[in-house]
Amino acid sequence: MADAVIVVALLLVAVSATAAVAVRDPVRQALVLSVLGVVLTVLFTVLQAPDVALSQLAVGSALTPLLLLLAFHKVKRRGRKEGRHR
Repeated sequence: MADAVIVVALLLVAVSATAAVAVRDPVRQALVLSVLGVVLTVLFTVLQAPDVALSQLAVGSALTPLLLLLAFHKVKRRGRKEGRHR
């Protein structure tokens, strides 16, 4: 039973990682990266590594995608401001 759960979690990781690479829009990539972080959290929990799972949940699922989204927003806003001054 435990092996089947590990295999399912690994398949979910493979699917979500492939989706993160395949998506072309940077904002959607950040959101898929967040989903990948949650799936990795599940995998680490299944593999009985709760400390790593908590770190992954905080950094990989929340902080990194948030920083990417904020950077995209800042770049878009700066591009609009420079376009007005020309």
